[in-house]
Amino acid sequence: MPLDPAKQQLSEKQRISPEMCETELDGVSELMDLLLMDLEADGEEGKAGRRDAACSKNVLRKQRHWERQLAAKKSKRKEEKQRRRLNRAQESGANTDPAQFTKRVMKAITKERLAAARSTGLKLCVDLSMTDCMSDKEISRLAGQLRRLYGSNKKATRPFHLFLTDLKEDGRLYRECVRMNDGFLSYTMETTEESCLDLFSSETIVYLTPDAQEALETVDADKVYVLGGLVDESIQKKLSHSRATELSVHTARLPIDEYMVKKNNVKNFHSKILAVNQVFDILLTFSETGSWTQALQMWFPAGKGYVISQESSTCFPAATQTQQEEQ
Repeated sequence: MPLDPAKQQLSEKQRISPEMCETELDGVSELMDLLLMDLEADGEEGKAGRRDAACSKNVLRKQRHWERQLAAKKSKRKEEKQRRRLNRAQESGANTDPAQFTKRVMKAITKERLAAARSTGLKLCVDLSMTDCMSDKEISRLAGQLRRLYGSNKKATRPFHLFLTDLKEDGRLYRECVRMNDGFLSYTMETTEESCLDLFSSETIVYLTPDAQEALETVDADKVYVLGGLVDESIQKKLSHSRATELSVHTARLPIDEYMVKKNNVKNFHSKILAVNQVFDILLTFSETGSWTQALQMWFPAGKGYVISQESSTCFPAATQTQQEEQ
């Protein structure tokens, strides 16, 4: 029986639909492939751009690094020239103004001199074995004196090789030095819990004490000079001399009686007892000038009631108010 025309038309549409769907899917697939190709192309271009940018950044970074290195080398050469010029001038005795040199140059020179002092400098120990009999206030004052002593040594043209002996790391003085003195742990000096006799033979040691009979005439590179690290507000007599006797070492005093005389004052006060840093400043100046008159005139505090004698008086300038206040 013949099919109804409407049903026949629907049957034909049903047969055609799968073919049309397949064609449409093929078209969509081609479009997707094209889109992927475009995306891949864009990605490749993006990667190339990033590579170029990375290369540019690397080139710039290397260039900046090279420029910094070049500038640092120029600065180093300039500082080296300044350092050599300063050393030549000071070795020849010419006056030089440190202000004309950079802080970095002066710091490098100071470091070189302190390092050289460890092998060629005069040796000086501060005996810190007597701190047990000191009050906390006296300990604090001694820590300040050690800071000033080290500061003077840093400024010296020919610094001493410094030793802090009998310095206990668990002791009050050590803790106070670390607390009060910035950079104490990096000071260019030797610190040890051993005594001076553990480091040097007794024949080479000269213990400086105001109670010694013999005056110190000169400083000898073969000797080791020892200062008693003591602040005694109760004025106990002969503590440092007793310590030297205990060690069985040679003693000497600064030649105060030989170059100075008592000066009348309202309080009638006269004292030869000096702080550790004051004794060191006198020794340091004498080692550089060879003149006790100049050393004592510069650093012996005016408040102690002594002045340079007329026989020893020279044209050397007296200690400035600033120097006296620092004592």
